[in-house]
Amino acid sequence: MDLLEFFAAARLLIVAGKGGVGKTTVTAALASSAARAGRRVLVVEVEGKSGLVGLLAGRGELGYEERTYATGLGPDGRGELRARTITPAYALMDYFEEHGMRRLSHRLGRSGVLDIVATAAPGLDDILVLGKVKQLERLGTTDLIVLDAPAAGHTITFLQSANGLLDTVDVGPINTQARDVVEMLSDPTRTQVMLVTLAEETPVNELVDTAFALEDRVGVSLGPVVVNGLYPDVPLDLEALSDGSISPADADALRAAAAFRQDRVALQHEQVERLRRLLPLPQIHLPFLFTADLTPAAVDVLRDELVAGISAL
Repeated sequence: MDLLEFFAAARLLIVAGKGGVGKTTVTAALASSAARAGRRVLVVEVEGKSGLVGLLAGRGELGYEERTYATGLGPDGRGELRARTITPAYALMDYFEEHGMRRLSHRLGRSGVLDIVATAAPGLDDILVLGKVKQLERLGTTDLIVLDAPAAGHTITFLQSANGLLDTVDVGPINTQARDVVEMLSDPTRTQVMLVTLAEETPVNELVDTAFALEDRVGVSLGPVVVNGLYPDVPLDLEALSDGSISPADADALRAAAAFRQDRVALQHEQVERLRRLLPLPQIHLPFLFTADLTPAAVDVLRDELVAGISAL
């Protein structure tokens, strides 16, 4: 598939998955890929504890105001990469200000009441965040929003919050906001979800459950599944361990390590095939990076693999 075609399929790309599968790293790689393809990209983080800034080669913490991390990207120099975080309290403050209640929003903010109001009803905090995302999507100042969603368990309730509020609030601004969010999420030309997993039994099980729940209960369109952390399948020459160049103890240790790696690769192949049977979606495979800390350079490696995977779809 052409890269620009892939990143033009929807204006909001939601990246979701079980905690620990590399969801935030994949978010950074996707955003970087889209920007380098010439898209104006905005990365949105919603949990306030992401390591996105470091992955985007920035410093400090993400704030509510957008920060620009790269410009002049892509064949025509149009691509750019920006990022921000969205919290329920700040989204509510924005709502007050946009409706002529700036003084009230400032008073609530200074008193600390804003956080209480923003979470006063079940699902209200999520709809405030999604409502702000919907507003950004409608503005047209960015070609693609890449949203680093909450971990898989919360993703379902997060994206289902609008439907829940529609069932409980019949009229008024909350109903209007919820209806607008439902329209955005259910329109495949506006929203697509990419799920991330590891090739392990529990993450695969959770991803499959999440995929069906999102389709059945939220009605979102699902994109390719990203299978992260795959060990390269390389041949291992164990005969060289018997030539006497290393001690028997070291040779035994290396044989044990080789056996572990072969078992791991076999297990991953098994889980990849099981995922293919259970969930008939295209897959993009990303390698395991043998590094203690993920850096922008590591994101570049994953970006290149991601681009190759998209091109092969």
